[in-house]
Amino acid sequence: MNKKLAVVYWDSSALVSYLFKDEHSDVVIDKARQKGVHLLTTLTIAEVFTIISRVRREHLLSEMLVDSLFELLESGPWSRLNIVPDTLTLKELAYKWPLGGTSLWHLATAKTLQQEFPELMILTLDRELARASRGESIRLCLNAAALDPDSRKRQSG
Repeated sequence: MNKKLAVVYWDSSALVSYLFKDEHSDVVIDKARQKGVHLLTTLTIAEVFTIISRVRREHLLSEMLVDSLFELLESGPWSRLNIVPDTLTLKELAYKWPLGGTSLWHLATAKTLQQEFPELMILTLDRELARASRGESIRLCLNAAALDPDSRKRQSG
């Protein structure tokens, strides 16, 4: 049987969880190990560069650790995309979903990529983006329970 490889679109919330240990890191790192193509857009990279740079400016981590975060971002399992979603798609999705600007951009980009890669899944920890993605028939890498820390506590407790 010829199984298709996964096509995983990462937003910045998932990438930050990959780089900085939090309650979602284990499941995100597990998804990063999934065979397939892992896609990062220039917007996601820009968002995460600003976070790492803020950590550097505020001296929250040593310079060596900050440099290793930049290196990890450069050497991770990702393919980089320089893509701009269609303006009409942005307008239509903005009308349908109450998202902030970057979440709207990620949703429109995923919809655009889904035309080429129907198997595309989105890896996000943003509940609103996840809800809109489901509503647009974009598969999620993480289920609702994974996005809700209280749900995980109830399941394990």
